[in-house]
Amino acid sequence: MIPRRRFLQAAAVTTAAATVPALPAHASTRAAEREAANGTAQEAAQDAVRREKEGTLTDLGPASVASPLGNGEFVGGVLYAGSRGLSPNVVGAYDLAQDSVTAHFDIPTGVGIWAMCKVGTDVYVGTHAKSALYKIDTVAGQVTKVADYPDHYIWTMASSPDGKVYMGTSEPGRVWEYDPATGQSRDLGQPAPGEAYVRSIQADDTHVYAGIGAHAHLIAIDRATGEKRDLLPSAVADRDWVSSMAMSDTHLAGGMNSLGELLVLEKAAPENYKVVKATAPGEKYVVSVLIHDGYVYFAGRPSGTFYRYHLATEELEVLGVPYFEAATCRILEHEGRIYGVQDNAVFVYDPATGSLDYVNLVQRGFKAAPEEPMSVHSDGRRVYVGGKGGADLHDLATGKVTRLAIAGEPKTLLTVGDTTYLGVYTQAALYAHRPGAAEAELIARTGNQQDRPRDLAYDTRTGLVIMPSQPEPGHMNGALSLYSPRTGSYETYRPAVERQTVYSVAARRGIAYLGTLIQEGLGLPPVTTTARLAAFDLVKRELLWQVEPVPGARQISSLSFGRTTLYGMASTGEVFEFDLHRRKVTKTIKVGAKGGELFVTGRVAYCTDGEKIYKIDLRSFTAEAIVEGLAGEWFGGEPKLALDPSRRALYAVRGRDLVRVAIDGR
Repeated sequence: MIPRRRFLQAAAVTTAAATVPALPAHASTRAAEREAANGTAQEAAQDAVRREKEGTLTDLGPASVASPLGNGEFVGGVLYAGSRGLSPNVVGAYDLAQDSVTAHFDIPTGVGIWAMCKVGTDVYVGTHAKSALYKIDTVAGQVTKVADYPDHYIWTMASSPDGKVYMGTSEPGRVWEYDPATGQSRDLGQPAPGEAYVRSIQADDTHVYAGIGAHAHLIAIDRATGEKRDLLPSAVADRDWVSSMAMSDTHLAGGMNSLGELLVLEKAAPENYKVVKATAPGEKYVVSVLIHDGYVYFAGRPSGTFYRYHLATEELEVLGVPYFEAATCRILEHEGRIYGVQDNAVFVYDPATGSLDYVNLVQRGFKAAPEEPMSVHSDGRRVYVGGKGGADLHDLATGKVTRLAIAGEPKTLLTVGDTTYLGVYTQAALYAHRPGAAEAELIARTGNQQDRPRDLAYDTRTGLVIMPSQPEPGHMNGALSLYSPRTGSYETYRPAVERQTVYSVAARRGIAYLGTLIQEGLGLPPVTTTARLAAFDLVKRELLWQVEPVPGARQISSLSFGRTTLYGMASTGEVFEFDLHRRKVTKTIKVGAKGGELFVTGRVAYCTDGEKIYKIDLRSFTAEAIVEGLAGEWFGGEPKLALDPSRRALYAVRGRDLVRVAIDGR
C-alpha cells in the first residue's frame, strides 16, 4: 500500500459552492500546439464523413470504461468488492496478503451491486434492476443465484447472528428475509407504508432495523411477531432519510440526509440519542457508517471527509479526506484497521498509528469494463461520454481515449466557445473543462435541495449558461440555474415550473423554453399528470407562459429550434412542432417507442429512442429510420444523442460502444 502523498487534511477542505474566474484560464501552450497539430487530421476525418452515405455507422469502441464499486465484504483476509454498471457485474477478490485481485466472480443479472453481506464464509450479493440475490461460496469459488425479488432495487443487506439475510428494497420500500438453511424468502412488508425506500438495514437476535426515505424513519421490526416501532426521535422526524446504518450490541448509528448528520442512539433506550453534525463546509450526506471499538466511523459527502465519533466522550474527530469528494459506499473493519470502499479504490486507516493509505484496486487487477453511459457530447474535436466518476474523452483525430475524472456523474454537457460545461450529479454541480486541461473546474453547486442536472443550453443575447435540475429524493420543485461566464454570477430559481422538474431547455433571444418532467424528487408521487412547455424570460427572470403540448406525456425529453419554430420530443415518442407566436402545436408525428434527444439541422431533424435513429422531414413531417438495432444500454434507460458541430455526424451508443453516424443534414 502506498500512502497518498497529497493527503488532504480537514482544514484544507472547502466544499461550499465556489466560483471559478469569469474567464477560465487558457489551455497550456503545449495543449494548444496539440490542438493545432490535430486540426488537419480532424478536418480530414470530417471530409471522410461528408463523403459517407447517410446512416453509415462507424464503431469508435467502448463508450465509457470504468470500474465503480458499490459495496464490499471481508471473508478472512480477502475483501470481496462488488461493481456497478458493468455487464456483467463482478465481485473481485482482493487478497490483502498478496496485494492483488486474485479472482473475479460474474454476477450475470442486474445493472449494479449496492448490497452485500456475509454468512460464515459465504458472501451474499444483492442486485438492482432486476433485483436478485446471489451467493458466492468463497471456499468452492462458486456463484449461485438463490432468489429473485419483484422490487426494483435491493439497496441494503445485513445478516443476523443466526445466519439469516435481510434486505431493504425500493418501489416499494420493503424488507425481505432470506433463510439460507431452507432457501426460502419471507416478505416482512413495508416498515413505513407509503415510503418508497428502505435504504439501510441491520439485524440482531430479536429485531430488524430499517432506515427509511424519502421521509425519514428508523423502524424496529420484531423478528418473531412482526411488530413495528419507529425509533426515530421526534426532534429529527422532519429529516429526509436514514440512508446508512451500523449497529453494535448496544447502539445504532445512522446517517441522515440532507444536513450531513449522524444519529446515534441506544438500542435499549432510544430516547437516549445524540445528533452529530458533520463539520466539513457544505457537507450534506453521511454515506456510510461503522461502529467499532467504542467509536462510530463515518464518511461524508460531498467533501469525502472521514470522521470518527467517540461514544463515551462524545468527541468528534476529523481524520482526513482520503480522496477529495469521493463517495464511500461501505466502511469495514479487519484486524483492527478500518477500510473504506469508494469508487474504484479502498482507503485504509490504522487507529494505532493514525496513518491513512490508499489502494487503487484497478491497479491491482480489478476488472475495468464498459459501463452504461449517462451522456454524450461532441465539441467537434472530441466526444465526451459521461459515466460514473467522470467522462471518457474520445479524440476524433487520433482515436485516443483519456479519462476526465470528476467526483460525480456528468449527466449533460454543452460547449460554448472553447469551454465545455458539465452538469454533474450529485449536488447539481456545474463544471467547466478546457481542451487539454487534466481536470475540470468546479463553478458552483446549485444547492436549493437540487441534485440531478437535466440539460444545458446557452443564450447568446444574455450570455447565460442555463441548467435545469431535479430536486433531491422526497423534495418538491425542480430549479433553473443561470451562470454568467462573463461576471461569474450563479443564480438559481426554484421553482421554475411549479411542482414539476425542468427536463429539457433551449434558449433564443433572451427566452429559455423549458420542457418539463412530472416527477419531482424521486420517491415523491407526482402531483401533476402531464408534462409542460414553458417560457422563462432570462432578463426579467420570470415565467411567461406554460402549456401542455402532448396529452399524457410524462416528460418533454428534448427541445430544438428550427429557423422560426420550436420542436420537441415527448416521452411518448412523439415529435411536435410548436408555433411560438400562437403558442400552439401545429404538427405531430409518432416516431419512436419513447423520448430521447432531438436535433434540428436545416429543414430536417434527427432523434432517437435508443433503438433507432430517425430522420424527420420538417416540411412534410414524415420520418424514416436511418439507423436500426442500436439497443443502446443507457444508464436509467434514458437514450441520448449528440450532434457534431459540423452537422455532418451524430454520436450515439450501440450496446455500450460509441458510434458515429454520418448524416447529410438536409
